[in-house]
Amino acid sequence: MTVVPPAAPARERMLRATLEIIGEDGIGGVTNRAVAARAHVSLGSLTYHFASQDDLLRESLLRFVTAEAERLEAFGSALEGTELTLEEAAAGVLQIVQDARPHEELAQFELYLQASRDPALRAVAQRCFAAYDRAARATLVALGVPDPDPLVPAVIALVDGFELRRLALGTAADEALPEALAALVRAGRAAHA
Repeated sequence: MTVVPPAAPARERMLRATLEIIGEDGIGGVTNRAVAARAHVSLGSLTYHFASQDDLLRESLLRFVTAEAERLEAFGSALEGTELTLEEAAAGVLQIVQDARPHEELAQFELYLQASRDPALRAVAQRCFAAYDRAARATLVALGVPDPDPLVPAVIALVDGFELRRLALGTAADEALPEALAALVRAGRAAHA
């Protein structure tokens, strides 16, 4: 369990604490008492900042998605006008995976599941997928894939599948991911040859 440092502003601590709890215990583990304790705030402060638990949940997930989108935008922007080898692309994807915090990755998958039940979270999930789509597209373009758009969802699904498996099994990043990505890219290139 990580305890959010008390130096950050109260609202920020509450959002970070909520995201950590989601990553550790799932959305069902988010209680006002748990968030307040981890964020070092009173229950009254929590209810002052967030009218409902749904508001707290949505804002914490939106905070994560915003930060993740910025991280992926930087990755995609760095690729503009470059050419990548399959090895370089695989290394870049592995770096993105390795840079992610486990509790945030788990919270991301919780977001996807909760969005299927809560229409108000669908926009947040769409924003998350859009950021991943842009990064995948930039990678495919840098790899010289002639028509990258049909492959974008497959790349995202492949990486998410490997990550979900890794998180569920508690293992390190799967060494088969780079080869699976390379095979997908080769298939995309071959389809237009």
